Amino acid sequence: MELLTETYKGKIAGVLGCLDRIIITGTLPQICYSQGMTSYLYFKGIRIFDYKKFAETFKDKIRDNAEQIAKANGIDIEFVRKSHIRKEDLVQKKLKSRGLHTGLVHILSAMESCPSYKPWHDKGSGKTYLKGTQGKCLHYYFYFIDSYFGLSYIRVPTWCPFKLQVYFNGHNILANELDKEGISYTMIDNAFDSIADFGRAQKISDNIDMNQIHKRLDGLVEKYCTVYSDFDQVYHWSLMQVEYATDIIFKKQDYLQEIYQDLIATAIHTVKPDNIFTFFGRKLDPRFQGETGNNYNIRIEGSRIKHSIGTNSIKMYDKFNKILRIETTTNNITFFKHYRKVEHRDGSTTLKNAPFKKNIYSLKPLIGILKASNKRYIEFISAIENKNAGRKRLEKITTSKNENNRNYKGFNFFDKNDLNMLLIILRGEFNISGFRNKDIRKQLPTFSASKISRLLKRLRVHKLIKSIGKTYKYYTTKLGKEVILQAEKIKELVLIPAFNY
Repeated sequence: MELLTETYKGKIAGVLGCLDRIIITGTLPQICYSQGMTSYLYFKGIRIFDYKKFAETFKDKIRDNAEQIAKANGIDIEFVRKSHIRKEDLVQKKLKSRGLHTGLVHILSAMESCPSYKPWHDKGSGKTYLKGTQGKCLHYYFYFIDSYFGLSYIRVPTWCPFKLQVYFNGHNILANELDKEGISYTMIDNAFDSIADFGRAQKISDNIDMNQIHKRLDGLVEKYCTVYSDFDQVYHWSLMQVEYATDIIFKKQDYLQEIYQDLIATAIHTVKPDNIFTFFGRKLDPRFQGETGNNYNIRIEGSRIKHSIGTNSIKMYDKFNKILRIETTTNNITFFKHYRKVEHRDGSTTLKNAPFKKNIYSLKPLIGILKASNKRYIEFISAIENKNAGRKRLEKITTSKNENNRNYKGFNFFDKNDLNMLLIILRGEFNISGFRNKDIRKQLPTFSASKISRLLKRLRVHKLIKSIGKTYKYYTTKLGKEVILQAEKIKELVLIPAFNY
């Protein structure tokens, strides 16, 4: 199947895959949970009901440190009273007046929710300990421009257990690395409009320096959250949100707009829950309790469609009408699996396919998983966009074929049974692991095994499916995917609207 990037290569300046928005959380391992903090207080000889007095001293230290940093940099700390005010807009105003040189940009403060603890005495057991709760405290947002991260921030709460949040953008990291290598480029917001050497840029993007990231995160703690040293611990860094974007950069806005509305309209009507699972490399599990769905909206920058599974999503949008961006976002990386060493409670280890760990060193292997998600989505939209090839192939499979002196009629997309069968073999879980006769019977319970066998033979003759070796397992061919998607498009965009009148 010819990808979109090949079909329009004469109109495309380049293609780039890059980490986008990344949010990392930092926790002090011993005190980040109530039992750990309880043990810490007992070890230090501090009464549990003196916890609030104990925590107050650290709050004052963080506030004093923030004020000293502000004074040293000639910055007034700006308190954000209303939640609807975008902090990024306030920072952008500062950037316009100060410029884009490295260093501290602005300090914002806001009252926001935070994890906390409260003293508790259990009369039944006679034990006194801390219980986890949710509270509110003052948070400081230190916005800065780093020579590696670019424009970033660290969010520091003034209350125990001092859970930190750090934001940076992978496109800014790539831009700084391109500057070091003398490779010219232009950017629009957080997207590259042009790059002198796309190949080299992609290699840099794929080989992000995790040691550099870890070192700089630790440096931020030393500067902005100095109370960590009082606990004689180092911060543990975890991935909270990761976005990976694949940008198809068109040479002119008109080139993208020629095809974009058709892509969006077709994706809205043809992407089903099982397809969404396929994009993420998963099978649709009937036991899955999370939400799946599509969401379409229009923004100032352009229109966007978003397909989601729980807290993970894949989006397609036109950035400034010139860049087609496919972006996978995960807010829970344990949703994905990879082959790694797993440690068991008895001390033994095994190598197996297991969920990602949340620590920052999972970021590099995660890039490959997210990149693959974007690639599967591009393959899907390439199939539904390829109109001319789709029409020819549609004609090809609607006519009868003869094999071994036996006639196999073509597929009629107006026939309910034919259309249902075609849509069933295109289900997301079958795209990953294939299907057998018994799998189709689950979807068509009124059909006998022999009837489904005849249908499978008919599909094979028309080259819509293929068997695997000498097994009874089948996969949908590229031809099958393209034709069936085209048929579904005709049904959703032409037939159904026509019968509404």
